[in-house]
Amino acid sequence: MKKITKRDLAQKQVVTLGGFMALGVDDKNRRELDFVCCEDVEAEAFIGKYKVQGMRDGNIYITELPKRPKNKPLFREDNSSLSHGRNGKYYFVLTLDDNRIEMLPQILVNEASAIAHKIMSKLIYQK
Repeated sequence: MKKITKRDLAQKQVVTLGGFMALGVDDKNRRELDFVCCEDVEAEAFIGKYKVQGMRDGNIYITELPKRPKNKPLFREDNSSLSHGRNGKYYFVLTLDDNRIEMLPQILVNEASAIAHKIMSKLIYQK
């Protein structure tokens, strides 16, 4: 039994497996690809987002996409946060349910003011 570990893959070792591949289209007109390994293998399960290239000669190349870097919030309130993007811009995000729309102006003013006070106190503290 071949045992494939994450460390093997991290060391850029290529593992060649024999099996059957089925290509098709589902009822919603989306392409499907299934690979069934014919060898006795023990490997870790994984899920990810991938770029898949199907070539005219039948070859298929699959490459995992890099994870999207997320902005870390500088300040947080109950329904909002302020973060600084990699593009040099600040982002204020307010999230509110539909059934609380009548409270939106008050919540927006309160949370934006609270974050503004936190920024001002941080700037004064740094001087």
